[in-house]
Amino acid sequence: MKYVDEYRNGDAAQRLVKAIAAITTRPWTIMEICGGQTHAIVKFGLDELLPPEVTLVHGPGCPVCVTPAEIVDEAIELAGRSGVTFCSFGDMLRVPGSGRTDLLTVKAEGGDVRIVYSPLDALALAQKHPDREVVFFGVGFETTAPANAMAALRAKRDGVTNFSLLVSHVLVPPAIEAILSAPSNRVQGFLAAGHVCTVMGYTEYEPIAAKHGVPIVVTGFEPVDILQGLYHCVQALEAGRAEVDNQYTRVVTREGNLAAQRVMREVFEVVDRNWRGIGVIPSSGLGLCDAYRAFDAQRRFGLAAPPPVDVSGCIAGLVLQGVKRPFECPSFGTACTPEHPLGAPMVSSEGACAAYYQHRRQGRG
Repeated sequence: MKYVDEYRNGDAAQRLVKAIAAITTRPWTIMEICGGQTHAIVKFGLDELLPPEVTLVHGPGCPVCVTPAEIVDEAIELAGRSGVTFCSFGDMLRVPGSGRTDLLTVKAEGGDVRIVYSPLDALALAQKHPDREVVFFGVGFETTAPANAMAALRAKRDGVTNFSLLVSHVLVPPAIEAILSAPSNRVQGFLAAGHVCTVMGYTEYEPIAAKHGVPIVVTGFEPVDILQGLYHCVQALEAGRAEVDNQYTRVVTREGNLAAQRVMREVFEVVDRNWRGIGVIPSSGLGLCDAYRAFDAQRRFGLAAPPPVDVSGCIAGLVLQGVKRPFECPSFGTACTPEHPLGAPMVSSEGACAAYYQHRRQGRG
């Protein structure tokens, strides 16, 4: 399959591994931002092929994982209400809130919880069932924001009054800034998420790279993509270059998708956002702007702004910041499993803990 098979070519991967080893002269710590990249690294054992001087740590680029427990609690509360149809992507259904309850439990107990594949599917449900309040759980990074914005835009255009969004969007650049500014930071270079940059381009990363003196390489998701991104990153580190490079040229441009960005700017505004396990990062999220406030589920249902919740026994925040790896958590694989998760990284399809549990159960580093 074009653009898949050639990026899983074993010979090409081995050549890149040898090239990385040939240019590495000192220890480097590099963070891949995206949870999809994390799963590819662990599944294909890419980190185990690298020279010992190159250490990979996993970042906060799992949208399910960083959705705070208090927002999940709100989703659970709304989904249990009479007259409400609660719609979500499937990966949010098993994410625990502040307790062990999740949306799947609410569905099993009779709540009208539905898996949809697009926010426009939820909007269509609202149009088909005007007697019910339809709420869509709008989470994720810049990748999902345009479609969610389009749903709100169409709802307003078509006069759909029984549709709303429970929004918990987050943004990548402020998270990178927060990681680099933390006293515990050990990250010296980044692999940026190719799909986020498909939407947003990578101009936002340029001042961050210059300010903190770190290279950032926009990277794809297949093994050869990731190894090539690592080669570019190590090459820049060895040369002392703090710049943004684009490995994912077959998809990403510097400017990104301007049409998608326009829709996002019309519907959303930048807000402070609490990240699960990390805390509040200023100007790191998107919320509905005044013109679309009527579609804000929190406002429509009178939900007070919830206080941040700390889930005990879960070190998701340390994992998401690259401070610790999943197998360093005392609950990993024992008190915390995909069947009984303490935190979202164990159940998300992009979660680092789920990747290690599935592909590296014995806790190899």
